[in-house]
Amino acid sequence: MPLFPRSLCWCAALCVLPSVFADAEDASLLGGWQDVWLFRLFLNVLGYATIIIPGYFLISYFKRINYLETGRGLCFPVIKTCVFGNESKTGLLDDDSLAARNESESSSSAPQAIKLFFCAAGLQASYLTWGVLQERVMTRSYGATEVEGSGERFRDSQFLVFMNRILALTVSGLWCVLFKQPRHGAPMYKYSFASLSNILSSWCQYEALKYISFPTQVQHCILGYFTSNWQDNLFKYKMSSVQMMFGVNLFSCLFTVGSLLEQGAFFNSLAFMMRHSEFTMHAVLLSVCSAFGQLFIFYTISQFGAAVFTIIMTLRQAIAILLSCFLYGHAVTLVGGLGVAVVFLALFLRIYARSRVKKSSKRAAQTPVQKV
Repeated sequence: MPLFPRSLCWCAALCVLPSVFADAEDASLLGGWQDVWLFRLFLNVLGYATIIIPGYFLISYFKRINYLETGRGLCFPVIKTCVFGNESKTGLLDDDSLAARNESESSSSAPQAIKLFFCAAGLQASYLTWGVLQERVMTRSYGATEVEGSGERFRDSQFLVFMNRILALTVSGLWCVLFKQPRHGAPMYKYSFASLSNILSSWCQYEALKYISFPTQVQHCILGYFTSNWQDNLFKYKMSSVQMMFGVNLFSCLFTVGSLLEQGAFFNSLAFMMRHSEFTMHAVLLSVCSAFGQLFIFYTISQFGAAVFTIIMTLRQAIAILLSCFLYGHAVTLVGGLGVAVVFLALFLRIYARSRVKKSSKRAAQTPVQKV
């Protein structure tokens, strides 16, 4: 599986959406060549690299010298948690735990149905609200008066990603402190894979709204939620959904705040918040929706797996298109509507085929081999 397929998907979509499609009003979103998405993406990735590359060499070094056997001192617990985890003691989930999860996924009992409905309703409510606010923040001016062309627009998508993640980190951290959690076994650095994919895809979603409407954005790029596959793999370790949420958002905050400070954009964004109280309210609401949405994401994946989560979120995209058209007056042509229907149908068929293959593989693995 590619490392960041969903992020690359969004980048590819932006590549085929040149700014010539933006009208004169939308062109005000771009203050100059410094605001061109490809240049901003380069700066962001460069900022992430200043954290990832030293981290990679440090992890390789500690593994090479067998630090678990030779390490001592105050830093030993931190390095052990970040690089090695507690795999030797807690290890992966045992067969009984895996069997319990498989039974939960295949159960059709009333409690499971209620739990699935709860997850779907929470995801829909959180991310539909998040999508509406996202479009408002990126496509409308703040501080506008009756004078035409007054007001200013917020341009830094990465700061919005940081705002979304910092509240989620705080909520999950407090939850882990106040309530008992399973002993953590995964090396912390493994959360960085899902985190990097997540923040890049979120950034690209914000950036795309500078060029196109939300319905067009969805029509041009509806693919699977591949970040959830990384998270699903991490759940093989003994951890709760809140621990997963904390680990992913810890790296997301580290990457984004580091890049923002290196670019000098962090304090500029704070100044924008001070000038426009309405933007501050919208940014906080975005963060709240993102935090609650992530709680539902990790819980859904831990209980039902990545495939069910993808189906729920795909339905969310379809509803979001209708909601965006109703609130912001976007028009979807007959051809565009047909295209959306074809894409959704293809995605559902793909999910169905993958689930059938997975079930066949499980049955084949469980079939006892007869000895001759």
